[in-house]
Formats: sequence, structure tokens, C-alpha cells
Amino acid sequence: MFKRLLIALLGAGWLLAGSAQAEVPANYRMVLLTENFPPYNMSINGKNFAQEDNIDGIAVDIIREMFKRAGIQYNMTLRFPWDRIYKLALEKPGYGVFVTARLPEREALFKWVGPIGPDDWVLLGKSDSPISLSSLEEAKQYKVGAYKGDAIAEYLVEKGLQPITALRDQENAKKLMAGQIDLWASGDPAGRYLAKQEGITGLKTILRFDSAQLYLALNKEVPDEVVQKLQSALDKMRSEGLVDDILNNYL
Repeated sequence: MFKRLLIALLGAGWLLAGSAQAEVPANYRMVLLTENFPPYNMSINGKNFAQEDNIDGIAVDIIREMFKRAGIQYNMTLRFPWDRIYKLALEKPGYGVFVTARLPEREALFKWVGPIGPDDWVLLGKSDSPISLSSLEEAKQYKVGAYKGDAIAEYLVEKGLQPITALRDQENAKKLMAGQIDLWASGDPAGRYLAKQEGITGLKTILRFDSAQLYLALNKEVPDEVVQKLQSALDKMRSEGLVDDILNNYL
């Protein structure tokens, strides 16, 4: 009997020790890195370096609330280039980078919290556009505007389209409204955000031809307890409708 009691007490001690180890240290602080990628993350002054309150955007607002609810301390910095901040998050314990696509080749490199939001490729039209498409092939008969040098523009060329490119993507919003192009190939929600900056709203998604979800990628040394707390906070925010509210606030 005594032996059984001793084993039970020792077992309980091990469980308590394991639970204590799983707790996040009181002074644990993360370093969060991001880049200019409107409307998800952007510096308020438009420059390629900003910290804390000088960073704005959909993902920034979501992540701030998420960390607040989870009770995790952090510092946030926006800097350039992307390759550098991605490498830091990959190599340094306690670091994270956002927002980034959760691709198969990256899956085992990080711990993930999300999704924060979509990063889709779309063809946008005016609100009263009669155009209806089921494939990019069908878009070849129309004048399609795109951002010069952008991955979307290059993809369209690969697919046999001949996009009319602009030096600034927001110029395509004005060209669309002026009838100079029939369709605007852009990101979603990026395109709608850029259009809003030009006073243009109500654009219609004619075709969604690629889709991805964006995440917060955390260094693999970040404790699982931290990841779980952050994911739970985000899931609760989404169930409350707060994530959609933040997204719509920018669009």
C-alpha cells in the first residue's frame, strides 16, 4: 500500500513539474519582425524602418490584440529587406516574422500561428462590369492591367496574357474606372486597399485565380505553450468576428 502511494505521489510530482515547465516564463519576450506589405503591415511614414506604434495594418492590429489576450510580451520592428528578417526568424530563438505564406517547403522550418488573412490573386472589375470568367484563358480577350515587375504580372505573361503594366499598382484602379483597362490583376485585399486610397470602392472580383493564407511564423525554439496561447487567442478573436472587423476597417 505504501509503495503504491509513493508511486502515485511521485507521478503527481512529475506531472506538476511538467506543467511548470510548460508555463511561459514571466519575463519571456518575443521579437516580431515584419516588412512593408500594405494593407497587412506598413510603416505609418511609408519608410522601410519603423518600430512599435509607428507600424500599422491589418496583421499588425490582429497580432497586437492576439499577444495582449495571450499575455505574451513582444517588441515589433518593420525593416527591409524581407530576406534578412526571414533569416533572423529562422535562426534566432524567440523571433517571429509576419505575414508569410505557409508553403509546404516552409512547414517544418517554423511553428505557425494563423491564418491571419488571405493573399489571393484576382482580376478586379468595376462594380457594374458585365464580364464573367471561369479561367484566365478567357481573360485573353480583355485589356488586363497589372503592376510592372510584380509576380502577378509575370504569372499572367507565363499564361499567355499580355498585361498592360503600370509603374504604380494604384494607377490601375484609376485606369479601370476610366475604361482604359477592362480588368485589373492584383492581390486581394491589397488591390482593394490601394483602390480605397484613390477614393475608389465597390470593385467586383471577376476571377480568383490563385489563393494562399498568410501566417505568423515563429522560430522553432519558441515554446509550444506560447504558440498554443497565441493560436487560442486568435481563434477566439475570429469566432467573435473581430478578425473580420479589423479587415473591413482597412477596406
